[in-house]
Amino acid sequence: MNEWIDELSDLTAAGETVVLVTVAGIRGSAPREVGAKMLVTRDASIGTIGGGQLEYQCTRLAVDMLVAGETAPALRKFPLGSAMGQCCGGVVELLFEPVRKRLPGWLKDLRALHGQREPVVLVSHLAEPAEKFLVTGNAHYQRPEGAAADRIIDRARASLANGGKARRDGDWFLETIVGTNFNIAVFGAGHVGSAVVRSLADLDCNIRWVDNRRNIFRHTPANARTIETPDPALEVAAMPPGSCYLVMTHSHAIDYEICERILIRRDAAYCGLIGSVTKRRRFEKRFRAQGMSQDVLDALVCPIGVDGIKGKKPAEIAVAAAADVLRAHERSLAANGVDLPSNVHRLRGPR
Repeated sequence: MNEWIDELSDLTAAGETVVLVTVAGIRGSAPREVGAKMLVTRDASIGTIGGGQLEYQCTRLAVDMLVAGETAPALRKFPLGSAMGQCCGGVVELLFEPVRKRLPGWLKDLRALHGQREPVVLVSHLAEPAEKFLVTGNAHYQRPEGAAADRIIDRARASLANGGKARRDGDWFLETIVGTNFNIAVFGAGHVGSAVVRSLADLDCNIRWVDNRRNIFRHTPANARTIETPDPALEVAAMPPGSCYLVMTHSHAIDYEICERILIRRDAAYCGLIGSVTKRRRFEKRFRAQGMSQDVLDALVCPIGVDGIKGKKPAEIAVAAAADVLRAHERSLAANGVDLPSNVHRLRGPR
């Protein structure tokens, strides 16, 4: 997730000195992926690089850097295992970067580009002089001088074209930063719909939250866009291919029309309908009467949620539904050849 961009921008703009801690390399098993970040100030930390003793020690080191007034970045290795009190057993390489300037140029440009959903590679020099610059498909920002920068710009553009992950390249660290392709439409802003959106709020996803009732939306998370419309079903067309849908309005008639439009598209990663087995059977009967084939109907998930969670409270339904959507999204990524972190098996398994 890229919330660190806004968090770091806000902190530095307010004059706060921060250490940006980034997982720059991994050998063996580790709790977080390369590119994971944590921000550390003198009295707080934001984000996580994996928790446990590793994060505790890194937070202390970052605070020590702040207290000592250090300005140079530092690259350190941390063997996990018995000495660290963590059972991962691998080695994690971490980059510590003090950020003392008020909203440095590279960060200002990165925030603007990310806000425009422009894919960008953030390039960091791991040796002296400490430099950071940005590369897009047809431009670069804050570029340092020298032939080495020319070479790394070519590498960065190749990484951008190939959808490359964060990686080391000699004394340089390249991070491809793009907006998430995890798109979710939530239809309904009642008790369950609101609970579902709260459960999805901390995921790296874009939420399109739709309802036809006036002034129904109360607390909207940063990753959600609210749509108040008299015809919610029309919003299905606004979603990109491979989106996930959760249908839970106050009206079975509206639910039916929304599901019909989703299923006809035949490109949803997930189409979840709140309700009972009886509701599903009634919808299926009507869909069949309209000539919808069984393979299309099989894409409808109703009831929603992961197996084994049977609670009926909105928060319980929300947790189960969010887990089911996340599992469907990961399966969709895997089906399209996208590599997933080795620990994503936690949500795999039979439905």
